[in-house]
Amino acid sequence: MNVGDRVRLMSGREEGIITRLLDNNIVEVAIDNDFTIPVARREVVVIAAEEKQFMRPEDAIAPAPARVKAPQAPLLAAQGIYLALVHQSDELLAVTVVNNSDYDLLFTSGEEREKNYRGLQNDKLAPKATRVITHYHLKDFEKWPNLLIQFMQHRNGSPTIFEPTVKCIQFKASSFYKSKRTAPVLNKEGYVYQLDQKPVSIDPDKIKEQLAEAVEKSENFKLTAPEHEVDLHIEKLIDDHSGMSNSAMLKLQLERFQDALDRAMATNMHEIVFIHGAGNGVLRKELQKILSRTPGIQHYKDAHKEKFGYGATLVKLK
Repeated sequence: MNVGDRVRLMSGREEGIITRLLDNNIVEVAIDNDFTIPVARREVVVIAAEEKQFMRPEDAIAPAPARVKAPQAPLLAAQGIYLALVHQSDELLAVTVVNNSDYDLLFTSGEEREKNYRGLQNDKLAPKATRVITHYHLKDFEKWPNLLIQFMQHRNGSPTIFEPTVKCIQFKASSFYKSKRTAPVLNKEGYVYQLDQKPVSIDPDKIKEQLAEAVEKSENFKLTAPEHEVDLHIEKLIDDHSGMSNSAMLKLQLERFQDALDRAMATNMHEIVFIHGAGNGVLRKELQKILSRTPGIQHYKDAHKEKFGYGATLVKLK
């Protein structure tokens, strides 16, 4: 019994997916409408893949038509190690390690929350194989931990030795939804992160040239102040937010707010207005919570009620 197995509750007809192994006797199961419950191992049974074939009605049984292989979509790379988050339902994502290389993959995985680490899964993956390590709900996006993947590639008889690699994935709304593409091996659409990079040849002269350009840019760099009025409505921050959950949108709005506030303080602005809208007041409360604990803030208040109503906050800076 492993994470990702589809199971049926013995006490009823409910089916779901194992999303977490809590201890030796308890597993967490996501029922098909996306809520999760802890269940004793003895109360669930794994559903065999062949069950649908043997349990279907008589009138559904027909000679299988000759299978014609459809052309496969091109993969992201000829080889590589990936982390793919693939929909199990509209809200539930299966977090999957993908070995799209010609080598065996030894890996461990874990979560990091506020510098506290918790191990998840470890395994040896054959070439072109995958392993589900956990499941996440989109509605909890802003609470997702950092994911740490440690891995090493190996192949018997290979003349190449690979160094162990550690990769930390930090999920940010601004980049997460841009990572959507076809996942290698799985050939399903998901949110895909490459964990390894192809080796490139090193040109010392090119490195010196790049360093010189970087120094020149740093000398000419000038921090730009934000606009006096910063609009945090989600449609102003991202072109297409139709697939984003409320928590993901809030996280993106707070990132843009923090960036504008930092630049306003660094460029010695006297005041700045954040337009958040009235709505249900969630964004307004989050902004004020951050402002209340930020040094360098003189005070903040509702901005120009005749212009914004209660949909904007004026921040006075010291």
